[in-house]
Amino acid sequence: MTSSSKAIHSGVRERIEQREESLSPFATKSKDATRRVDEEPSAVRAAFQRDRDRVVHSNAFRRLKHKSQVLVNPQGDHFTTRMTHVLQVAQVGRTIARALNLNEDLVEAAALAHDVGHTPFGHIGERVLDERLPDGFTHARQGVRTLTLLEKHGQGLNLTDQVVDAVRRHSKPEGKFIVPEAVTDMSLEAQIVRISDAIAYLAHDLADAERDGILETADVPIEVRDALGDAHSSRLNAMVCNVIDTSWDCTGEKDGLGIQIWIRMSDEMRDVTTQLRDFMFERVYHPTSASPEGIRARDAVAMLHDYYTKHGHDIPEWMRVISMEPEYAAADFVSGMTDSFAVMALERISPGSAEGLYQGRVTVPSPH
Repeated sequence: MTSSSKAIHSGVRERIEQREESLSPFATKSKDATRRVDEEPSAVRAAFQRDRDRVVHSNAFRRLKHKSQVLVNPQGDHFTTRMTHVLQVAQVGRTIARALNLNEDLVEAAALAHDVGHTPFGHIGERVLDERLPDGFTHARQGVRTLTLLEKHGQGLNLTDQVVDAVRRHSKPEGKFIVPEAVTDMSLEAQIVRISDAIAYLAHDLADAERDGILETADVPIEVRDALGDAHSSRLNAMVCNVIDTSWDCTGEKDGLGIQIWIRMSDEMRDVTTQLRDFMFERVYHPTSASPEGIRARDAVAMLHDYYTKHGHDIPEWMRVISMEPEYAAADFVSGMTDSFAVMALERISPGSAEGLYQGRVTVPSPH
């Protein structure tokens, strides 16, 4: 680096961190970020910016473009993939964070990273591995494992503890999930990622279901339609604006009045969102898992896990060393697969077994 470059870079990060002093008193500041292993700070990026860049350049993030969101490889180019989902979560989250004067960089980094632990074929694959591992399996926990251990051939990305915690705690149970006890001790930025995840997937999964013909707009409960409208944009806007309005005390611009400061919706919007989410589980998520294609995907992940548990020599050595137990090494390997890689791996170990998995949308190589 030349002396002139050093002069230009000098103070850039400090200037960014100084700007953060104008954020809400409840915001998480980059200067307070911590990592498992201490590092020399970047000259031109604050800590959470650095995390975002590490996530975007990781193998796990790149694989998201070929992982299913809900529909397994739907026909058409405009359906949501796992990658477009995390991009939408990041944008929803940044809008909320900016409006509430919280740390956009932390929200963006965590949003982009939050789903890297997903298996091929979405939650279908996740449930298969959860049933097979003694300690269970969740994509949130696997995401943490991927970011902190599996990436870079066992080195991990050494992300900040604040980003890792947001990934660890982003999942939500079926039913009511916008409750204060669920976000105890979470940063406001992590809470934004958690609620933005739901806002994004409810909006785009509903649009995808309408596009695919699984349901009609008229099927959506009238209370939901009245509150959110019938267009993808109006649904997103209604939920996002309500979060901003209801969570305005997070800006620090008005007295807390003795209540817990947390990211939330109004009671009315919370009920509408929960009703939409329940509707999506009943009409889209559960039926997709139980469909012939969903059952084939489930069988595919089970077959892959069985095979790699018994044939550990087909798993990279560094991963076997990290994972120790054969069934966990197999889970690490299989969960990192894209849908297309899983199909190819299945065809290699059992020619013809992937036939029909993509409903004729993708040609599977002939076993002959």
